[in-house]
Amino acid sequence: MENLILSELKGKAVLITGASTGIGAALAKAFGAQGAMVGVHYNSSESAAKSVAEAVETAGGKAHLVRADASKSGEIARAVEETAAVFGRLDGLINNAGGMVARLPYAEMTDEHYDAVMDLNGRSVLAATRAALPHMKAAGGGFVINTTSIAARNGASGGAGLYGSSKAFVANVTRGMAKEFIAFGVRVNAVAPGVIETPFQERYSTPDLLKAQLGTIPQGRLGVAEDCVGAYLFLACQSLSGYIIGQTIEVNGGMLMP
Repeated sequence: MENLILSELKGKAVLITGASTGIGAALAKAFGAQGAMVGVHYNSSESAAKSVAEAVETAGGKAHLVRADASKSGEIARAVEETAAVFGRLDGLINNAGGMVARLPYAEMTDEHYDAVMDLNGRSVLAATRAALPHMKAAGGGFVINTTSIAARNGASGGAGLYGSSKAFVANVTRGMAKEFIAFGVRVNAVAPGVIETPFQERYSTPDLLKAQLGTIPQGRLGVAEDCVGAYLFLACQSLSGYIIGQTIEVNGGMLMP
């Protein structure tokens, strides 16, 4: 992926939420390698985010660190406004911030858990995109790419059901936004990663669970963050995906073939 050059991304301003680790970090570095201006959003992982920003700059892009709690609409909207102000424009938004919060069976779900999961995974997408849309309209168009999950389609593994449901919400929001925003030249799509070896899995999945999931993947291995990068770059490029809206690209090694 290091040698891939997509000239139309050079100089474009992109905000990537949840960019300090995992898939978001890999995306930030990849867009930096294309010469893009990258808003590197983080919340608690400041040290990791600084390392990502340095990597973006080293790769030939520009980086701006922006901290915000994605689950709070005002904070994530401020992150959008700050990024657009620093770069003087905003051409793309990747809504990647999210998390499981905790593994909790539906039978034990509380209102507090529901709010925490839905605010982080669902409300953040709505708030960030609402704030970004005027800037992309002013730029003459742009793209939004939402990170959903294989869990949105298969009901998720034990205790992750609400997380999967929140990602199903994001998948449907993607379709609705795609219909509305294409009138402004803004293309909205999504990527659904499968089981990807990231800090997310380290936090929420046991070795035994990962081993069981590995047995269901035809490609015979768990994914890594870099496996997801190509789908996002593809969807970001008007020349490659200009007639694609409202779609979800599954990146899961064949674990699910819808």
